[in-house]
Parts: sequence; C-alpha cells; structure tokens
Amino acid sequence: MIVAGACVQGTAHLAAAQGCQDAFKAVDLGGAAVLAVSDGAGSRERSALGAHVAVDAACRVLVQDLPDAGAAPERWTRWIAGRGQRVVEAYLRAVAGVLAADTDAAPPERTPPEGAPPDPGALAATLTAAVVAPPWVAFVSVGDGFAALLTRDDRGHLVLPPPAGPAPFLSSPGAALRVRTFTVWEPELGGVFLATDGLAALALDHPSVHGLPPEAGPLPAAGFFAGVAASLRASGGDAEPLRRLLSGPDAARTGDDLTLLCALAGEG
Repeated sequence: MIVAGACVQGTAHLAAAQGCQDAFKAVDLGGAAVLAVSDGAGSRERSALGAHVAVDAACRVLVQDLPDAGAAPERWTRWIAGRGQRVVEAYLRAVAGVLAADTDAAPPERTPPEGAPPDPGALAATLTAAVVAPPWVAFVSVGDGFAALLTRDDRGHLVLPPPAGPAPFLSSPGAALRVRTFTVWEPELGGVFLATDGLAALALDHPSVHGLPPEAGPLPAAGFFAGVAASLRASGGDAEPLRRLLSGPDAARTGDDLTLLCALAGEG
C-alpha cells in the first residue's frame, strides 16, 4: 500500500502573513492504513494547533481494535460508529489539557476568572478520517472536508461530499452527536483520498460541467484522482508530485490552504 500526503499554505494565507492551518497524519499498518486530515478554523488564532491535535487524536483512536478485513458488515458499522464518538472525546481531552497548561503558565492578569471553563473553540478544527483495510473503508467526519474512492479501473467516486450548509467543528457543542460515520465495501478498491475544503475547486466539478442540475451535487473532476494515483505510483510513493500539484497555478486560485492525503491499494 502506498500512503502519501501533502499540505500547502494557501496564497491568501501567505499574502496575509497567516500560517497554514491544515494538518494531516497517516499510520501505515501494512495491509491497512489510517488517514486523517484537518482544517483549523480561520477565525481562531490557535486553530493550527487544533488541527494537529485533531489528526493525532483520530489516528490514536482509529488504530485500536481494528476489525479484520473479512469481518461482517455489522461489525465494521458498529466499530466505526463507536470510534467516531471516541475521536471527538479524545480531541476534547487533548484540547482541555492544552488549555489547562496555558492557564497554569499565564500571568495573573491573563488568567481566566475563577470557575470560568476554558473554551475549546480556541482550537476549533474539522476532521476527515478513514480506516483503509481493503475491501473496507470506514470514515469519520466532522466539518467540511471531503473524501473520494478510486476503483482499479480508475473511476473516481465522491463518497463524502462537502456539506451544503454550515458544518460543525470538533469543538462545537454536541459534536460527538453530530459526527458522521459510515463504511464502504469496494472489492475493486484502488485508492482512498481525503482532502480539506480548500482543495474542492481543484478536485471537484460543479454538476453543470457534466450537464447535471445543481441538486446533483459536486462530482470528481475528470481524471484528477486517477492522475494523482498514477503520479504517486510512478514516483514510488514520493509525495513530491502532490506538493507540485498543490503548489501549481490551478491550485492557487482557491487562496485557501490545501491538503490531500491518500492510500493506494497494491496493484494486481
């Protein structure tokens, strides 16, 4: 399995001297992999740290008690549903630890009033994560990231589209009840791709491009995911083709940070 990812600071963030607020992390388990991408809330100063906390929490939780690839569908469905809530809880615990350490180190004039709870929204971030264990893929999502599958015949499928309306953050009230989890069984799985919302302009087409009404929703841009997969296979898994893609002129038009992370199943 080839696991590769890249994260590039958006041109708008660069012009505003604003750091990259995306993060990604992957755990290669040999025949399986855990992937996670996160986008920190642009309005929060510490959202970049929140994004790193999010992907770390997701990977720590999702590598535990992984079902066998041959397990029954019900086993996979129950497992990822439970793991989704645990990911949110792990993120909130980690954020609480960060905020508590900040409070201990803060000078008296910056210490919150006694009894005032720390605000986890200071590290607000989204999360899109997946466990890839062919033929199974199990997803956890909070926020506006998206995910696509590629089959062995190079057909791209948008299995997790960006939400149509406002999306929650991991720190939003009731996030553990709003987390989306689902599984996909694809015996011809060629690859799994996770992306933050900044990549939508590059990787997804408006339905009108394909002669479809707006309610059909976005679709994978023709050849995008197959092209990424071909480049990574040709490079032996070196992420440089991804970095070039995310730094190119077509990607620059979004202005936002761009992150793409993928796991490609072995050929044959």
